[in-house]
Amino acid sequence: MNQVETVESVVAGQLKADAEFPNFSIGDTLNVHVRIIEGDKERIQVYQGVLIAARGRGMNRMITVRRIVANEGVERIFPLHSPRIAKIEIVRRGDARRAKLYYLRDRVGKSRRLRDRRRGMKHVE
Repeated sequence: MNQVETVESVVAGQLKADAEFPNFSIGDTLNVHVRIIEGDKERIQVYQGVLIAARGRGMNRMITVRRIVANEGVERIFPLHSPRIAKIEIVRRGDARRAKLYYLRDRVGKSRRLRDRRRGMKHVE
């Protein structure tokens, strides 16, 4: 067994199943439930925002979620297979034609919103 196969076999045991994540895409509004540990207590905090980027594959898969707090944009990058992520829910499906929505950083007001994904499109569940 070479090094690549050894690494892949170790990583395969740490991956979360695909069934744990809903089928989300760029432009969707997500609720990311994050485990927060404060001292000896653990709680779950919900981070709601628009999915503006996804990158990597396998263990290195990461998503970038952007939200607005006190008229200031806040982006957070989540490793999908981290034990800190309890679950991910889809709040709203957005229609995006790009793979990365970095242009939303420059938008303010109503122009920041994405259209809802229309019925009848092929990639709707």
